Amino acid sequence: MPIGPVTNPPREINVAGPVSPALERVKRVLFRPFDPGKWFIIGFCAWLAQLGEGGTGGNFNFNNFGHHHGHEENVRRELARARDYVLDNLNWIVPLAAALVVIGLALWLVFLWLNSRGKFMFLHCVALDKAEVAEPWRQFANEANSLFLFRLVLGLVAMICTLPLLVIALVIVGRMFLAGQFIPNAILSAIGFGLLFFGMALLFAVIQKLTLDFVVPIMFLRRHRCLPAWKELGALISGHVGTFILYFLFQIVLAIAIGVIVLGAVVITCCLAGCLMVLPYLGTVLLLPVLMFKRCYSLYFLAQFGRDYDVFPPEPPRPPGVPPAM
Repeated sequence: MPIGPVTNPPREINVAGPVSPALERVKRVLFRPFDPGKWFIIGFCAWLAQLGEGGTGGNFNFNNFGHHHGHEENVRRELARARDYVLDNLNWIVPLAAALVVIGLALWLVFLWLNSRGKFMFLHCVALDKAEVAEPWRQFANEANSLFLFRLVLGLVAMICTLPLLVIALVIVGRMFLAGQFIPNAILSAIGFGLLFFGMALLFAVIQKLTLDFVVPIMFLRRHRCLPAWKELGALISGHVGTFILYFLFQIVLAIAIGVIVLGAVVITCCLAGCLMVLPYLGTVLLLPVLMFKRCYSLYFLAQFGRDYDVFPPEPPRPPGVPPAM
């Protein structure tokens, strides 16, 4: 594996080019030949790499929006009653809430650590076409721990920067609702804090995306810790800002296309596939081609910056007269 930054000039970089080799990589690793045992082993690594991460999509119901203004007084009364109940029972509510927070933070730390280990395990399987668990677990322990620490700090900073903005916006809205009057200045303040919250959340989401899509492969190649790998990625981004913006926009297109395909599979199977997808581990195994394509796409995009950024080993030369694999 290369040990330094790119030394050869990259070829022309585009966001659509990696789609074809990513699909070809998925077919080669998972279907040539089809090996259920290999699927389940790589699927376990993919499951660790997705552990604790929220799914895409959600269910929103707008059917009743704006049709219950007559019940606002009842809602305010119930909220006031709930507030009084909480104030009268702080002696046990506060310890319970603190315990839940501690348990939640502990689970977050465990999931984040396992997830960071899984990122390198899954990348190892995808890049080298190997179904292994123990070897990448041991080999990339230091890099995974560095990634864990970086993501831990990033998550804590994100919470410190975003949660106060959200709380302030909700408090402003809640006070107006309980008072039964809507003050224009307060509404504008709530909107402002809400926009700041979404802006900050988007910023940290972009940092997280860049870390997982590109910093992890650079760490995999260089055997560097997270900050040196981020420094190298920063040099790439500074010279190709527009290209990385297009990358994020194309990710939206890919997400829509993948969502349509997955939804079609759910409909065709009369929701059987959807029921299996929500099962831990088995759902990851079922979605393994999708997860591997997404991982391969970012890897082939990065490889366009030069051979030193290509995690895939060179193809062995074919003997004369032997056609390429189909």
